[in-house]
Amino acid sequence: MRFLPLLMSMILMLAAGQVHAQADGAAVDGTPEGAETANQGADGREPPEWRSTAGYPFPALADTVARMQNVAHAMRLRDYCADRRVPDEFVRARLQRFSQLTGREETCTTLLDY
Repeated sequence: MRFLPLLMSMILMLAAGQVHAQADGAAVDGTPEGAETANQGADGREPPEWRSTAGYPFPALADTVARMQNVAHAMRLRDYCADRRVPDEFVRARLQRFSQLTGREETCTTLLDY
């Protein structure tokens, strides 16, 4: 009986995660958004037909791990942005480094996207 609340919370988290993934990741035709870019190789070319992952319902594990790491990093940077005791130079340096990791220009405002 004492494990019932834990079990129920895990079931709710799994269900909510699947609903969120379906709402965010499904395009009109049912394939995940960004499948075309995830399907391209490092050189930008399409892979051979036998290596196509366009029909995969979920992104690759490495992509999921990278996105989760970016979320954690963005949350830490949002704390730095909100804390006026943290020097501006420190925040700017961290935002520039995060920009290098994400490949886009990051500011305290763009961190809200994560």
